Amino acid sequence: MSQSRDLVAFANLIDLASDRLGGEALLCSDDFFASVDNLVKDAEPEFDPDAYYERGKVMDGWESRRRRTPGHDWAIVRLGVEGELQGVDIDTAFFMGNHGPFASLEACNVPADTSAEALRDEVEWTEILPQVPLQRGSHNLFAVSQPGPWTHLRLRMFPDGGIARLRAYGVPKQRTSAERVDLAALANGGRPVACSDMFFSPMSNLISPGDPENMGQGWESRRRRDDGYDWIVVKLGVPGHIDEALLDTMHFKGNYPDRAWLEGIWWPDAPDSDVLRAEGWQTVLPAKKLRAHHKHSFDLGGAGPFTHVRLNIAPCGGVARMRLWGRAGEPDASADALLSGLAALDEGARVEAFSRCCGASRWAAAMAKSGPFTSRAHLYGEALRQWWLLDVTDWKEAFTHHPQIGADVEKLREKFASTSHLAENEQAGVAGASETTLRALAQANTDYLVRFGYIFIVCATGKTATEMLELLEQRMHNTPENELRIAAGEQAKITRLRLDALEGALS
Repeated sequence: MSQSRDLVAFANLIDLASDRLGGEALLCSDDFFASVDNLVKDAEPEFDPDAYYERGKVMDGWESRRRRTPGHDWAIVRLGVEGELQGVDIDTAFFMGNHGPFASLEACNVPADTSAEALRDEVEWTEILPQVPLQRGSHNLFAVSQPGPWTHLRLRMFPDGGIARLRAYGVPKQRTSAERVDLAALANGGRPVACSDMFFSPMSNLISPGDPENMGQGWESRRRRDDGYDWIVVKLGVPGHIDEALLDTMHFKGNYPDRAWLEGIWWPDAPDSDVLRAEGWQTVLPAKKLRAHHKHSFDLGGAGPFTHVRLNIAPCGGVARMRLWGRAGEPDASADALLSGLAALDEGARVEAFSRCCGASRWAAAMAKSGPFTSRAHLYGEALRQWWLLDVTDWKEAFTHHPQIGADVEKLREKFASTSHLAENEQAGVAGASETTLRALAQANTDYLVRFGYIFIVCATGKTATEMLELLEQRMHNTPENELRIAAGEQAKITRLRLDALEGALS
């Protein structure tokens, strides 16, 4: 894997200026010693100490002549994909006594057919990186002041010298299209979110333009030595329905996956970390056997719509490209009684409705402001996200809205009227338990309350009184810090069940 892709500062971001994506150096003030075209090369810079030509030393980068007059040098680059920038790497690899000592960066957003001359003379540019010093022979990493989206960059080098590469790391802009397109393509705003492994080659290769020249330009995981599988999650550039999936194992011959399957989810603007653990992933393509060095096409019949797709490969290996052909689309939330019921309520009524699912008042208020929800996965995911944004005080507030396991449910139902109708089936496992077990469970609950300061919280659905007693006794050995996190996790499970049960209460 290339060195610049290992930079932790820009993990999971795309070099939008790369020539592999169509990035191009359009114009420069001077490139006497080394061509400005080198600035956007996807390949890492190389250096041959013995290579010279008629103008001097062969350098893999952009190098201007030594200035003998006032001024500075500059270069204009068109990004391969329009997008929002988060940072840049002004790489001076192998430029030691001849690097550009200072640089600044400007950006603009103009139509694709804007001429180089208009970019030089007419376009209004925005400074996104003020003049900064550059270290020789180094990656020079900087955050940008304004993300954009941008289509072009102007790199200024003060006063002259050499720069090997300009890497513009960011996120492709999502597209809107009524046409049939590759929903996942980088060129259409698709973005790899995360993967289980990319030891041999970066995950962004999977949705890059064109066919790969070799296996190094695909996505390949290391060899697994267990019974697991590898995966990659892609946020679609054009959320919608998938007609056809193409899984291409070109160049992967002794290292292609044995089988693959696809899953999808609809959760607009999902935080990357949350979508990975979200509920509601649907099977798009069941597991299919793959072949070496082969384009596999699968008819999906308009599955979806989805905002994210997860490709799973078993047990490991490489896939050169994934194409997901389809059309833009959105789900019909009005067809879901729970989602439409919540959308029909005013904010105060939504707060009350969510309070039935979880007794943390800040959680209910946040959920009431978070809608409208466009899918169940969206609702469940936002509920979990908002829960883990709360603090200890909020969690303990939610705990007080639960009847104690093994206590007199009838008496407690009056106290917890707002949640009692949702909770009545959650402790069904207690019914029918022996008197000895119930007494032991009651005593264990008392002991737990004394030790931790709140009642024992467990998602009791499907558990017998004996199982709950065993679980309670095990958790008594946890540290207070660990037990609080465990109890909060159990509360999240209970809230998820109550959200589904809320549908009946709204109808």
